Amino acid sequence: MKYTVFLLAMIAASCHSAQNVSPEKKDAMTTTAQSATPVTSASGQTEVATLGAGCFWCVEAIYQDLQGVLKVESGYSGGNIDNPSYREVCTGATGHAEVIQVTFDPAVISFKEILEVFFTVHDPTTLNRQGADSGTQYRSAIFYHSPQQKTVAEEVKLASKEIWDDPIVTEIAPFDKFFKAEDYHQNYFKENPNQGYCSIVIAPKVKKFRQKWANKLKP
Repeated sequence: MKYTVFLLAMIAASCHSAQNVSPEKKDAMTTTAQSATPVTSASGQTEVATLGAGCFWCVEAIYQDLQGVLKVESGYSGGNIDNPSYREVCTGATGHAEVIQVTFDPAVISFKEILEVFFTVHDPTTLNRQGADSGTQYRSAIFYHSPQQKTVAEEVKLASKEIWDDPIVTEIAPFDKFFKAEDYHQNYFKENPNQGYCSIVIAPKVKKFRQKWANKLKP
């Protein structure tokens, strides 16, 4: 079956290039899934981080597991048009990156810790590429929301050179706008754990993350 053969061929990749949309992503575009995660903070504080690290399905699933994270939404940032569709972003012409927007409690998890996870769960040394995903929409990026976030981003990026052999190419840019992706992209891994792409590609990546950051996971 072509679908199965394709998935097995891509097992080592983080996500398939959206410029050549894979069969599993075409199937996903007919599904619906929404996150109903409430935004509540025991400390009364919230902060937002906007991060690009390749396919947002993968990154969303990782950050949903972290202590102190209140909400994770998949969407688009860093582009030149308003309200882009997934298909438009896939062309690379809009300039947007696939991102997750993380709302978190800084009394539980700091922005620095958010970024320390960020620099270990994707490859920040490959320009406009994550595995087989190729295009500017898959670029490594931190869109900072304040001067303080910019400073922390630069510090963590510099420190992360110690764990990567090649130069880090992560973009650090001011946040402008976030456009939430279509409903079927939200909470995708949790809503579709048995979908082929999720079980073969995303699940191993999430497992590796959970092993490395076990002390930061939600109960």
